[in-house]
Amino acid sequence: MIFITAMFAVRPESADDWPEITGPFTEATRAEPGCLWFEWSRSLDDPDTYVLVEAFRDGDAGGAHVQSDHFRQAQQDLPPHLSATPRIVSQEVDQGGWSELGEMAVE
Repeated sequence: MIFITAMFAVRPESADDWPEITGPFTEATRAEPGCLWFEWSRSLDDPDTYVLVEAFRDGDAGGAHVQSDHFRQAQQDLPPHLSATPRIVSQEVDQGGWSELGEMAVE
């Protein structure tokens, strides 16, 4: 799978509305057949920072994502709400989903 984490520095005036601003992009991405997950979180340390954790079945699914109409639309819609270029870590992982964190097993 392709595992991606991206950090978005959002303009303070857009930070509270970020879930709504990204809503159409998020919904369309989650509907892609190769999307395993696409989850936003807001930083506890900086309320103007959002972290996106996403995964795609494989490189083909990741490629289809960045070629999609909704991705192209997000390239136009999201940057006006950002204070910096997003930062990203993208890796191919030999795994198909989440594994349990055994060190914190719940009985």
